[in-house]
Amino acid sequence: MNDIRRRLQIFFALFVTVALAGTTGFMYLEDLSFIDAFYFNIATMSTVGYGDIHPTREISRLFAVLLIVMGGATFLGLVANGSELMLLNRERRERIKKINMVLGVFFSEVGLQLLAVFSTYDPDADHLRQRLQITSRWTGREFRVAQQGIDRHSCTIDMTRVNLAVLRDLLAGRRNFMVRLLENPVLIEHESFAETLLAIFHLTEELSYRPDIDHTPEADAKHLAGDIGRAYQSLLNRWLYYMENLEEHYPYLFSLALRVNPFNPQATPVVSALPPEN
Repeated sequence: MNDIRRRLQIFFALFVTVALAGTTGFMYLEDLSFIDAFYFNIATMSTVGYGDIHPTREISRLFAVLLIVMGGATFLGLVANGSELMLLNRERRERIKKINMVLGVFFSEVGLQLLAVFSTYDPDADHLRQRLQITSRWTGREFRVAQQGIDRHSCTIDMTRVNLAVLRDLLAGRRNFMVRLLENPVLIEHESFAETLLAIFHLTEELSYRPDIDHTPEADAKHLAGDIGRAYQSLLNRWLYYMENLEEHYPYLFSLALRVNPFNPQATPVVSALPPEN
């Protein structure tokens, strides 16, 4: 899409350049006023040819032919790239809707629960909770600040807080659901979400391959801490992205998402106060 925008900018610049050059040329060659020259130039570039103004000199006729060729080419390029950009923007909005639907199902089924569990393993979770007290008054600026906070957060896992058997059973119970999500073609359009699912699925596989998970060597526990931290970090990023998109496009879904925020200890899905009357 960036290539199309760049081409559109180039064609727009060429169109303006040709229009200015044509207007200036007709003012000089045909001794026209700026308005008449501009009108004549646009009529020539668009090949309309009303005939009320026409070239009276041979050099003007040759200049008009040049404008027809160059003006027509730049105008067609401008229209073609503008139309393509509009179609791509429309397709992008449709993809975002589908991605948000998949993200909503994912967080309802497993994502929010995993965030809540992973945060209990995080010794610095209190600092993270302070940054993620999202409200309905948040704007893009607040979300950017929160994203910077997540990027700086180490997502360190204290393995003394982790019950690997419980975590393994939790992930195993959601395994079929996550496999079906990985098969969803919408994920091809959202590579970062696919990477989040793969990180969680990898953790699920790591835990499922250990028959005696209650007696994990120190080196293996350190390895699992890295896998949990990777899934935790990726899940945090996808959740914040999901919340920002809901706030912008789906206020009613955002309202529920605020009330089940896993980083807000006071969050409850139950609406406890009526909205103010007008």
